Amino acid sequence: MKLLIVGGYGTFGGRIVQLLENEPRLELIIAGRSLARAEACRKERAPTKARLVPATFDRDGDLGPQLSVLRPDIVVDASGPFQAYGEGRYRLVEACVAQRIHYLDLADGSDFVAGVSAFDAAARAAGVVVLSGVSSFPVLTAAVVRRLSAGMARVESIRGGIAPSPFAGVGENVIRAIASYAGRPVRLVRDGKPAEGYPLTEQIRHTIAPPGRVPVRNTLFSLVDVPDLRALQALWPEASTIWMGAGPVPELLHRALIGLAWLVRAGLARSLSPLAPLMHWATNRLSWGEHRGGMFVAVEGADAGGRPIRRSWHLLAEGDDGPLIPAMAVEAIIRKALDGRMPSPGARAATRDVELEDYEALFGGTTIHTGFRDDTAKGKALYPDLLGDAWQSLPAEIRAMHEGTAMADGRASVERGSSMLSRLAARTAGFPPGAADVPVKVRFVADGRGETWIRTFGAHGFSSRQFAGRGRSERLLCERFGPLTFAMALVVDGNRLRLVLRRWSFLGLPLPMWLCPPRSNAYETVEDGRFRFHVEISHPVVGLIVRYRGWLVPEHGSSTVGSPAVPPSSRQPVTVHSVQPSPVAPDAASTRRGWGPIHGA
Repeated sequence: MKLLIVGGYGTFGGRIVQLLENEPRLELIIAGRSLARAEACRKERAPTKARLVPATFDRDGDLGPQLSVLRPDIVVDASGPFQAYGEGRYRLVEACVAQRIHYLDLADGSDFVAGVSAFDAAARAAGVVVLSGVSSFPVLTAAVVRRLSAGMARVESIRGGIAPSPFAGVGENVIRAIASYAGRPVRLVRDGKPAEGYPLTEQIRHTIAPPGRVPVRNTLFSLVDVPDLRALQALWPEASTIWMGAGPVPELLHRALIGLAWLVRAGLARSLSPLAPLMHWATNRLSWGEHRGGMFVAVEGADAGGRPIRRSWHLLAEGDDGPLIPAMAVEAIIRKALDGRMPSPGARAATRDVELEDYEALFGGTTIHTGFRDDTAKGKALYPDLLGDAWQSLPAEIRAMHEGTAMADGRASVERGSSMLSRLAARTAGFPPGAADVPVKVRFVADGRGETWIRTFGAHGFSSRQFAGRGRSERLLCERFGPLTFAMALVVDGNRLRLVLRRWSFLGLPLPMWLCPPRSNAYETVEDGRFRFHVEISHPVVGLIVRYRGWLVPEHGSSTVGSPAVPPSSRQPVTVHSVQPSPVAPDAASTRRGWGPIHGA
């Protein structure tokens, strides 16, 4: 199969080549106005299983002869910006239909994608497929909404957003597209009525948090002009609100862009297009933070009985895999076509041609992780609520300790640092004194708003308050010790439940992470059918502060307020085991800062 990729050496075109270059049944024609750049791209990718062919192609030139010479089976337009195609915006579509060539594009403009349906009759007559918007917006979002809305009698609202890594690398055409529509009105649905929105001047905050993973930091999302605003309305006409956003980071640059967009909305500037080169430079040069990004889709609706349903889907991409996601819809369609499953002829937005399971098959073997959350149910215990569908993947002994246990006892060993500063730190935090073997008792008191943990090591006691985070700490477990509050991610790591510190505060005032003194390794695990805890806290200057580890057994008949009692068969005794720090974390810094005194016994 011959695949002509227009803009094949550009940002998105290059990613399509990267995703398909291992397919020996393909000939990939890397095309653009510069043959030298196409040839350079081919040499950079070699060797590959697919045949790579550099070629010159000018989408503004005489298209018929160019297509006749190259004779592709499928054309993929990955050039753009589609918002700037002007009056002849569909010239390539028309040329492909005339020569009976299948056509796909990665258009991100709502007007462009909506207008492709005008060629439906001609495409059907020619027996070709014309699919527009073959990218995360709207293909992946539509596939996710179909999964989330299963069992809903009515979909009431759809919201979503993409938060790219600050190191993802953004193409110039993407920036030109954003600059062209920032602050200018776009059509959308709001409160059940047609309305106008103003991209980059409307915001929400959201935390992308696949269950059992370290969440992406709470992100500011701004409205963007993407095909979903109208394409999803065609699929779910009963939805009263459809809103899609982007959450670029660092947030400082994002807020600067918001300010510029307001100048356009207020009529003080005609467009941000003249600033596109500067915006492109800043986006790709002024980058800091974690090299991870993600996406979320949230759906609210009701079942046949009118009862509300709230569900969300979360995607986390670590490192360099995230930027490939927008090109994966093209990969999915091409691979299905190679297997004889070409989409049906016609011209349309590609919102029905790729399903979530197609994406999930492509995510395998990458650092892309997804998961679902059902926020409908109320009254769930703290840990099951925060872990979502990852909760059931934990060993039964860990689940028993966090859902249905009011009292547990066991034994532990406690080691304290020997330096004066480490002893002072341990005493200030209220940690128990060193002991080779000491009885431990933990009492869990739940009241619907959180849990109070009352711990006793021999004759020494201390307590803390645990609760679900809100705002910037959304989807995190918060634990308060006096004036200090620590917000941690609950991470499922095999048969371990790890805690990774993400934020901390003093009397509610957020503190920078670089000021947080301790390094720690904290987790719960099960070994030989026994529940164990391990907490180790140290400091790069003072060394070990405290290390305590041991086992706990839930007392029979105990149950947490508001939680079902745990069956006696799931309450098994446990012992202590010394384990080296786990290497699994979103980055080295977050591993070192995973907080632990907070947790365990």
